[in-house]
Amino acid sequence: MAEAPSPPLVVYIVDDDASIRDSLVLLLGLAGYATRQFGDAESFLAQFDPRGSGCVVADLRLPGISGLDLQAKVRELGGVIPFVIITAHGDVPAARAAFRARAVDFIEKPFEAPQLTAAIDAAFEQERQRSRNVAGLRAHASKLERLTVREREVLQKAAEGLHAKEIGAALGISPRTVEVHKTRIMEKLEVRNIGELVRFALAAEGKDLNK
Repeated sequence: MAEAPSPPLVVYIVDDDASIRDSLVLLLGLAGYATRQFGDAESFLAQFDPRGSGCVVADLRLPGISGLDLQAKVRELGGVIPFVIITAHGDVPAARAAFRARAVDFIEKPFEAPQLTAAIDAAFEQERQRSRNVAGLRAHASKLERLTVREREVLQKAAEGLHAKEIGAALGISPRTVEVHKTRIMEKLEVRNIGELVRFALAAEGKDLNK
């Protein structure tokens, strides 16, 4: 079955200045970006879908909920969409707060078009990487579903660093049976050696394999 197409990447512009919104929509539209615009954070949140992809270009000072507060609110709602904060009133504390909240960039007005598009492209690459990671996790889970209960037990023990004799003793089976299970597990998970098998098992437990 073919994979479902990835959702389109959209630049969500949130700025209370209509002239700035219009100029950004024109600028980005001519550069090939899909855009949607909002005059305040509340109107954006009213239509926000945590499953949406792209990035938010938000003004720091908005009426009501500020750009930084909007970024925090989106995270509270389960959204991971990246933010680019723009402002005519930049200062170090605001910039630090934005980056602590994982903003892609903090850009002071007036800015050049390449500065903004570079930040948006970086945000889009984050989104593409996230989509690839999600697809990888789904493929990972699909492979794990092929295993029997016993094979999952053997896999878990292998991830703990136990050898065949130790696994056999823990599960009440012979070392030879453990080796048979390992062979079948490797075939089902499409791994080539014990090292890859252990990495797969650790990934299944959500551990950081790079440590």
